[in-house]
Amino acid sequence: MQVIKIIKRALKEDIGKGDITAELLIPRGLKGRAIIIAKEEGIIAGLEVAEKVLKSLNSSLQFRAFKKDGDAFKENEIVAEVEGILRPILSAERVVLNFLSRLSGIATLTYRFVKETEGYEVKIMDTRKTTPNLRELEKYAVRVGGGFNHRFGLDEMILIKDNHIKSQIPKTPDLKEMIEKARKKSKGKVEIEIEVTNLEEFKQALEGKPDIIMLDNMNTENIRKAVELRRKITGSSSPPLEVSGGINLENVREIAQTGIEQISIGALTTRSNCIDFSLEVR
Repeated sequence: MQVIKIIKRALKEDIGKGDITAELLIPRGLKGRAIIIAKEEGIIAGLEVAEKVLKSLNSSLQFRAFKKDGDAFKENEIVAEVEGILRPILSAERVVLNFLSRLSGIATLTYRFVKETEGYEVKIMDTRKTTPNLRELEKYAVRVGGGFNHRFGLDEMILIKDNHIKSQIPKTPDLKEMIEKARKKSKGKVEIEIEVTNLEEFKQALEGKPDIIMLDNMNTENIRKAVELRRKITGSSSPPLEVSGGINLENVREIAQTGIEQISIGALTTRSNCIDFSLEVR
């Protein structure tokens, strides 16, 4: 969904048939200035979205950002201001702040994970665990925080997960054959990733030569063994290895030290705290 459609839906949800308080109490055409203040520190994301929200209600509003997406901000710092007719400013207030809060929260948490893995050639990646209809914006916020996007949707790549494997006949299929079947049917037009949960599955997957292997919920010891097995069997650092499951700020650096290439973290979008912002008329 395009960003402008997301914005229109959010405004419709909040304003409904009209902002009756602003319409009754704020004189038509009255102009003023409002500032957006951060109530805590973090990494900003969503300033362009905020501007689009405001201008969707009144294109004459003048929005000025004092930061750009990806910048750090401090508690009580003014990150933006808007000038113009007050009615649309007040009507857009909550939607503006909701987008800034949500996206900045994701960018801030992503940045913390990226900083924890500094010094290692590993990508911090998101997942499809996003808010319905907000995936485009939430994945944007991950990039703002220094992370990378995994597949946007099911049509981007083949990712063979546990339920795909369990749905095969026989119930314990050969993973190499599954990979080869997927490659043949897709005619090699998309990447193939496969999820494994133990070293035996990992060996089978390696034989199928997928583009990526995901090590799901493996402990650090087995992750290291998988990295070593890859080196012994393929003589290289290919295919890339992705670790997923149970990743947090306390263990992510240890995982990055194992020699894998990617770490996918659902928590970037499911457990990030919204950053508190306020809009104040001055």
